[in-house]
Amino acid sequence: MSNDRHVPVMLQRCLDMLAPALERPGAVVVDCTLGLGGHSEALLQRFPEVRLVALDRDKEALRLSGERLAPYGDRATLVHAVYDELPEVLDRLGIPEVDGVLFDLGVSSMQLDEADRGFAYAQDAPLDMRMDQTTGISAAEVLNTYPAGELVRILRAYGEEKQAKRIVSAIVRERAKEPFTNSARLVELIRDALPQAAKRTGGNPAKRTFQALRIEVNHELDSVEKAIPAAVKALAVGGRVVVLSYQSLEDRIVKGVFAAGAATTAPPGLPVVPEKYQPRLKLLTRGAELPTEEEVAENRRAAPARLRGVERIRKDVP
Repeated sequence: MSNDRHVPVMLQRCLDMLAPALERPGAVVVDCTLGLGGHSEALLQRFPEVRLVALDRDKEALRLSGERLAPYGDRATLVHAVYDELPEVLDRLGIPEVDGVLFDLGVSSMQLDEADRGFAYAQDAPLDMRMDQTTGISAAEVLNTYPAGELVRILRAYGEEKQAKRIVSAIVRERAKEPFTNSARLVELIRDALPQAAKRTGGNPAKRTFQALRIEVNHELDSVEKAIPAAVKALAVGGRVVVLSYQSLEDRIVKGVFAAGAATTAPPGLPVVPEKYQPRLKLLTRGAELPTEEEVAENRRAAPARLRGVERIRKDVP
């Protein structure tokens, strides 16, 4: 196993971007995607006064991170939840507003590395892909039970797969003979279904299909669509949200929420813009920031990362 599983992506940049908000007395930061706790541990180390609330839907990740963050005692509160449950979590903990929120939307490297979870197309494993294995349907059930039209839609929308129809025809044909259970059979089927030209571009030909299944199984984009506005809403004035995304679909959602908050909503032609129409957010990045070449060389998982941040500059006016 490679040691880059423990290297949090763009760590220094995330900490620097959150710093002005987290250096305030009594600051609370939420790590919405705890994973193995790399970002969380760095936040607790760098900001000795900060209180951390960390969420993860994966019980195994919570257990491992709990051990890692144990030395910080009651400064760290770990919660089994999906990040779009942020408002309920804060409500339960009696925290009316927070100073920083961090999202690292990539699949946890632990899940990619655990062979029996079925996230990786590079090794044979049961087709599961659930981040929380206590609930929901597996990738195998999606493949074996969804109508062909729905599978095509998922591969196109979530995998940006141009050959969706070809792949799905092959899936439907094969599942009639025998239901899918393992990833190797799916990878082989995709290889056989694709025309030569499509196999020559963009890495493993199964990558886009696996991404699409993972997003469908975990409702990832729905969660992002709910969670980013909820995080912005939870911010105190001067608070900051920083988001790392790894694929264009997620980055597009983040960009849209941030841009809307940073725009004036006034009707055109007003000589003075009333408070209620003024921007709530200030963008902290010009477009999306990318990892440096050095970082990508050290940690291959950083390659597709896109970083965006905003600061809350005024309250919502009813």
